[in-house]
Amino acid sequence: MPRSLPGPIDAERLREVLDGRWAHVRKAARARIGDQFAPVYGETTEQARDRISRLLKDLPADLGIAAAFPVEYGGAADPGAAMVGGEMLAHIDLSLMVKAGVQWGLFGGAVVALGTRRHHDAYLRDIISADLMGCFAMTETGHGSDVQQLRTTCTYDPGTQTFDLHTPHQAARKDYIGNAARDGRMAVVFAQLITQGHNHGVHAWLVPIRDGDGAAMPGVTIGDAGPKAGLLGVDNGRLTFDHVTVPREMLLDRYGQVAPDGAYTSSIPGDTRRFFTMLGALVRGRVAVGGAASSATKSALTIAIRYGDIRRQFAEPGAEREIVLNDYLAHQRKLLPALARTYALHFAQEELVGALHDVQTATSPVDDHRQRELESRAAGLKAAHTWHATRTIQACREACGGAGYLAENRLPALKADTDVFTTFEGDNTVLLQLVAKGLLTGYRDAFGSLDGWGRATFVADQVREVVLERTAARSLIQRLVSAVPGRDEEIALSDRGWQLRMFEDREKHLLESAIRRLRGGSATKKDRPFDIFNDVQDHVLKTATAHIDRVALEAMVAGVERTTDPAAKELLARVCDLYALSTIESDKGWFLEHGRLTPTRSKAITAMVNDLLKELRPAMGTLVDGFGIPDEWLNCAILREEADRQEAMAAHDAELRAAPIRASQDVLTGPEVLPGQ
Repeated sequence: MPRSLPGPIDAERLREVLDGRWAHVRKAARARIGDQFAPVYGETTEQARDRISRLLKDLPADLGIAAAFPVEYGGAADPGAAMVGGEMLAHIDLSLMVKAGVQWGLFGGAVVALGTRRHHDAYLRDIISADLMGCFAMTETGHGSDVQQLRTTCTYDPGTQTFDLHTPHQAARKDYIGNAARDGRMAVVFAQLITQGHNHGVHAWLVPIRDGDGAAMPGVTIGDAGPKAGLLGVDNGRLTFDHVTVPREMLLDRYGQVAPDGAYTSSIPGDTRRFFTMLGALVRGRVAVGGAASSATKSALTIAIRYGDIRRQFAEPGAEREIVLNDYLAHQRKLLPALARTYALHFAQEELVGALHDVQTATSPVDDHRQRELESRAAGLKAAHTWHATRTIQACREACGGAGYLAENRLPALKADTDVFTTFEGDNTVLLQLVAKGLLTGYRDAFGSLDGWGRATFVADQVREVVLERTAARSLIQRLVSAVPGRDEEIALSDRGWQLRMFEDREKHLLESAIRRLRGGSATKKDRPFDIFNDVQDHVLKTATAHIDRVALEAMVAGVERTTDPAAKELLARVCDLYALSTIESDKGWFLEHGRLTPTRSKAITAMVNDLLKELRPAMGTLVDGFGIPDEWLNCAILREEADRQEAMAAHDAELRAAPIRASQDVLTGPEVLPGQ
């Protein structure tokens, strides 16, 4: 039977847990970013671009958005605050968040991470103030995820001590570049560095693309990417370079230097290793996109769940009023498991932001393993957040019926604006392969080549250590797993150790079987490395997904453990149960096929999920209130109007119920009644 939750549960106590390490950033944003930043519906592209460009300059400088920059240039040396500030912006307007992310995260972040002191002194103050608007020109029409194969070239001439930046064909055009179509004055351009006849791989340069009057610089062709499904306020454009002269000093040369005579030097041996070191320095973009997707998901769930608490449809026989949507099991099935997963991913994101901050502010060199772990986690959680956003926002749109299709109710914009998140800052399918490669090898030098997939025997002895390397509250997780008693059939489905063990066991089995398949392929197809990988691609993607599921569960278990308010802790524990069991339920085919569940226990999981939905039904509103999203940020008409409509309908229904009584009285006493009848 469903249990009842302890009450009352204060949403403020949940908010304190969710606000986490950078609570001061979240609180300041709620207090100081008012309705002038709220989303606007029905704008043209130009109106949206004008508004977002203006708002970017109006953002309060101390709210964390540009906090990652060094203190000496006006920042706070606080990359965690910058990530959380971006999450808060994403609640308000995703175009504004993306525009800010391009300016301060991608463009400014690349100058900080890849440049040296002379670049910082020359440009960072103007980047922070947005007096110098810039863009991040990496993606090409013909190469998006495969950055190593970019075709744009930048060839050094020692005679002039300049580089020649060139787009050799249309497939090498820089495409989808934020800030390029209208506002950008300078770009960080990624290209193949060629000097003394040798290609040293992809590097980055600071390249002016417009002059002070906004006209394109000589040799630079700028175009508009054209109409998009969403993010109307972001001016995505296209850049082509026709033998553009770039001074030697504009090479962002932290990881690779070119001397006046053209000699190339680098402290990092090997083009591939250097390339991934450079990309690793830019990991904040993926963390930011995942956090923004999470914010959009929370906004959509807040709208749908609040609407479901006031919107009524169909009356129970004999009842006077219709039933609110959130009382229907089918509605709970749509929204509550998605809400539980959102909570789990929130805790995983909080851990990721903390790890990013600690790595990027460390005073001593960070070891390769820790850096790889950060990059892999960022890739996996970005994929998990963005796919979850796509699914959940659609479910929320459907849960609001026709009202969910109206622009004034925010959901169409959330759906359109987040759709591209699954492919930018790394295509999700490619990112999951990066996660899987990290699990399979643990070696950066295997990342750059498919050959690495064929060397499965090289890492077989390391698999157990990698799989069981836990991500949150290690001693707590180990204690819970070790305490699991006896046979599975004898263990309560709510046993946290059993839930953790099921997630771990699935990941470990998938990883070990993937290695067996790769080993078999390397023995029979050793001259065909692509086929070795391609034959198991579906398997390694599932391995990566199982890994991220486990990371999220461990993070939420740790989050529940550090919750001090008893009622909030109990509520979060039930939400954690729902995340764990609904995830197992959604993959019950695998668990049944591999003997981890019996049919009887599989049915019991579905029954318990339904019981958890009933338990959590009274707390649905509290759970979304815990996100702390101000009403003016949601700017949703149905949340303002539906309660009034329902009250009016109830009054009208009362009048209708009273009408037959008055009518019968009129028949008996009215003037048309004949004498004697």
